[in-house]
Amino acid sequence: MYLVIDLGWEYLVLVAVGFAAGFINTLAGGGSLLTLPMLIFLGLPSAVANGTNRIAILIQTFFATAGFKSKGVSTFPFNIYLGISAMLGAFLGAKIAVDIRGEVFNRILAIIMIVVVALMVFKPKIQASFQKERLTGYHLWVAIFAFFFIGIYGGFINAGIGFIIMLFLHYFNKMSLIRVNATKVSLVFVYTIGAVIMFALNDKIDWVVGLILATGNALGAWIGSRWSVKKGEGVIKAFMVIMVCLMSIKLWFF
Repeated sequence: MYLVIDLGWEYLVLVAVGFAAGFINTLAGGGSLLTLPMLIFLGLPSAVANGTNRIAILIQTFFATAGFKSKGVSTFPFNIYLGISAMLGAFLGAKIAVDIRGEVFNRILAIIMIVVVALMVFKPKIQASFQKERLTGYHLWVAIFAFFFIGIYGGFINAGIGFIIMLFLHYFNKMSLIRVNATKVSLVFVYTIGAVIMFALNDKIDWVVGLILATGNALGAWIGSRWSVKKGEGVIKAFMVIMVCLMSIKLWFF
């Protein structure tokens, strides 16, 4: 264990930030931009913070997938095909993250935070799609190939990957936002298994801190998944706009 928590408020911070991240990741993306800096601030080395965050993501996406499934939203087996491809990439990405120096990782994280916010601000507007989904044949194979490289990024840092996944699935595979989110959380669950294995083999996970954080992530993901299905696509788009504003303020002033 790398981090010794002496104060009760630190437990509360972990759970509260985890809840926010789980809710944010399920509806849009960018939750790791909250949890990673917070874990580093509490004293974890950068690589350990990165690995520890994956425990929360793994449990979060499991509960989010269950939440969507409980509302009748599932994209099996399409999500599994993409998840397995991304898992292979995640092994490579996590290996890079394990080997990189802490100060270099922190600088990369800072740059990624700026890029992700720019993506949120300037990305093409996502509209409700009533076109027929493209989940087989050529479009399936292209998606499988693309998600290997998306998995490399996911294995390396994961922060903001939800937006990349949402844009790809919505515009290339023509999926509605609700089904995009259901696909996103399930395939992230699959490839995060690979990332967790790599970080664990290199002793880069603080399991106690990760499980505490995960309790908040799981609750936020369960509520977020069911709430988004109930409220429909409008609330997802509205929430993405709110996240753009909040993350922009955070980066500009803090």
